[in-house]
Amino acid sequence: MLATGGRAPEFTLPDQDGQSVSLSALLRYGTLILYFYPADFTPGCTREACSIRDLHAEIQEAGLSVAGVSPQGPESHRAFREQHKLPFVLLSDVDKCVIRMYDVRGPLGFGVRRATYLVDQARYIRSAVLADFRISQHEDFIHRAVALSAGGTRRARSVR
Repeated sequence: MLATGGRAPEFTLPDQDGQSVSLSALLRYGTLILYFYPADFTPGCTREACSIRDLHAEIQEAGLSVAGVSPQGPESHRAFREQHKLPFVLLSDVDKCVIRMYDVRGPLGFGVRRATYLVDQARYIRSAVLADFRISQHEDFIHRAVALSAGGTRRARSVR
């Protein structure tokens, strides 16, 4: 996993519609919650994506955006987004190039670890969490990012 305070590597990947999307483009409007997940339609990944979906209005109100990255192709991502009404971008890293760049490959290079980064507009990693099977830690991470981005110190304490 990349260290907090370091620069997030630039990348360009196809989204669920096959359109090329770069990290710089995702950061154009503010800080990004960039999350990596193993696979579309698996129970844990579905639970994680739906929890982010349910927080999406709060995420946007705080000036943040979200993008998910996994090794499935655009068609799988499009179906996953549609089935679960996900309002954020899903990026396809079929060759696992970005997954390697962000150091979230699974053990022995197999699979993808569940990791979430908070990346600011200057591409600095402000915070990160790696919790392969503890999906609630990613949700807690997002709650804290929203509270801090909204500038609510009192609110930030309440979600810890």
